[in-house]
Amino acid sequence: MPELKVNLEFACAACDQPVGVTVTCAGSGIQASTRIYASVAVPCPACKGVNRVLFEPDGTVHDVSCHLLPRVPEPSRN
Repeated sequence: MPELKVNLEFACAACDQPVGVTVTCAGSGIQASTRIYASVAVPCPACKGVNRVLFEPDGTVHDVSCHLLPRVPEPSRN
């Protein structure tokens, strides 16, 4: 199965600090010229918020948004 390393550079959706990450894309038919989108959750080293990054295999970032993690229910304090 072919693999492709992709460098992503973007601003954190929560604190606007620069974030850089390298991800590995794998799958049949994946190439830098393939017109598909992928997404990955990336934590910000500055604010610890999690960013959902939508990108192409060539490294073009299309969208960065705050990724909401599942909340753990808290017991009632009645």
